[in-house]
Amino acid sequence: MTTRKGFEPHLATDDVTVTRRDVEMLRAIAEHGSMHAAATELGRSYPHLQRRVVELEEALGPLTTRVRGGKGGGGTELTPAAVDLVGRFERLRVELAGVATVTESVIPGTVVDRDGELATVSTPAGDLTARTPVEATDVEIAVRSDAVVLVAPGATSGTSLRNRLTGTVAAIDAGDAIATVTVGVAEGVDLAAVVTCESVDRLDLAVGDEVVAAFKTTAARAIDPPLGD
Repeated sequence: MTTRKGFEPHLATDDVTVTRRDVEMLRAIAEHGSMHAAATELGRSYPHLQRRVVELEEALGPLTTRVRGGKGGGGTELTPAAVDLVGRFERLRVELAGVATVTESVIPGTVVDRDGELATVSTPAGDLTARTPVEATDVEIAVRSDAVVLVAPGATSGTSLRNRLTGTVAAIDAGDAIATVTVGVAEGVDLAAVVTCESVDRLDLAVGDEVVAAFKTTAARAIDPPLGD
């Protein structure tokens, strides 16, 4: 089974939460130079937009400043605090996007041997070595897709990549530079790998091809199965 994390970025202070809509509003004010124009651009009512600005300013301090006179007749600009707020939100958004695009594959198994915090786990795809809770027996091994390396069958992948599962490419979801390759490593068991499109081309991968999915012992984390399993 493969799961994907999803996060909606927000910044919180006291009783006010800054959301994506708030940042879109501040960006529109900065771009169009007035709250009226921003409301029109975003398809929101001006009173509602103005009220939201007041709510944010009561919690965060001045975010906008009036610019009067001049050729354009004045308008509204963002304060340095507002610019900083937008920047902090965007940094959080980028950080969470990186987490959200990483999938996590889960492989069920049973502990058959142990060496301290590391254990050998028998799975439908073969034996794996993973960090395992003390006294655990039936477990699920979670592997992040960005920790999986794909290599051609028979090729070496480095001594540190102890876990090696041979499987068949089930799907390739390619973007401009990054691809998620799903490898079927056993009946009903898939392992996702996030690799560069260059790697996909170098390996000449296509659906149905045989490939080896390898990952470090430290990248495999065994957890107790959910209650009821």
